[in-house]
Amino acid sequence: MKILGIDMGWSKSMSCILDSDTGEAVYQAIVTGKEPFAKRIEQAQCDLVVIEAGPMAGWVRDLCEQRNQKLLVLNTSDEPWLWQKVKKKTDRQDALKLCRIAMMQQGSEVHVPRQEVRQQRQLIFYRDTLMGEMTSIKNRLRAVLLQEDIRLASGKKAWSGEDYKKLVAMGRALTECSGEESWRGIVKLELDRLEQLMEQVQTVETKLNALAKKDPRVQRLQQVPGVGARTAELVVAMIDEPERFGRGREVASYGGFTPKKYQSGKMDRDGRISRAGNGLLRKYLVQAAWSGKRACLAMQAIYQRVRKTSPKRSKQAIVAVARHLLIWLWAMLRDGTDWKHQQRQQAATAMT
Repeated sequence: MKILGIDMGWSKSMSCILDSDTGEAVYQAIVTGKEPFAKRIEQAQCDLVVIEAGPMAGWVRDLCEQRNQKLLVLNTSDEPWLWQKVKKKTDRQDALKLCRIAMMQQGSEVHVPRQEVRQQRQLIFYRDTLMGEMTSIKNRLRAVLLQEDIRLASGKKAWSGEDYKKLVAMGRALTECSGEESWRGIVKLELDRLEQLMEQVQTVETKLNALAKKDPRVQRLQQVPGVGARTAELVVAMIDEPERFGRGREVASYGGFTPKKYQSGKMDRDGRISRAGNGLLRKYLVQAAWSGKRACLAMQAIYQRVRKTSPKRSKQAIVAVARHLLIWLWAMLRDGTDWKHQQRQQAATAMT
């Protein structure tokens, strides 16, 4: 079996062809790009191409698919890939290690979706980035005004209605501000950036809403209490192909909701959740779980069962609800079924 491993760099990559029968390895440096990669793949005539997960894995996946070439994308955060106590690390060693991990079948494969799904994911993540920048601006504005003993209303109230009009009135062009009122210029600049970001978020959300209306899977998931358009589209984009998961535990592990394991001799205990996978997915699911448990008896039952009578276990309980929610959503995508509200309510009543 011949394996082509490529250690990808931004401008230059190192390829390694490993013959699993003889152990012979042949190296060649190539320019990072679609054409050089396509040429190298065709010349190598290998049984398997192995790369590491990264931002460029998408177009490599497309190249291999066009040529009916089997591709393996490895998670370099996995334990078999970690370099520990090594005195020498080179691109050649990285490429060879990719081949060896693939040959021994020790690495974890990363699912690389088709281009349409990758673009949707990118749009979702871009919206979250814009929202984070808006939050940073709001926090800076509060800090600037606090130095002048001016306190804004708490929560969302400060950014709408009369409170926001008062905030806008405080701003002034920086060139018109005296040295003692430079803070007014900062307020003006930050508000201009905030309004620009709000327009960009609106544009992105309009595009996402248009995509959601065309996707029946997103519409179906919104039947679940607490699940809105943003959560539904993210779950659809991240799960992508539901059939690639064999059971609910694998989906929970993909979302990072399964506990870490510590076992040695007689000691066998579970730790905190692994937090593997995408953090934005966990964030949205936890938010949906807080909303959903108010309207869904099944979620309430799970929450109360894990929380018991201890307020300190509230976070653990809501994570458990989010874990079940992810599995339910995956099952709906896998089977193409709607939310079974009555059955869930009856099951929750039986549990209580």
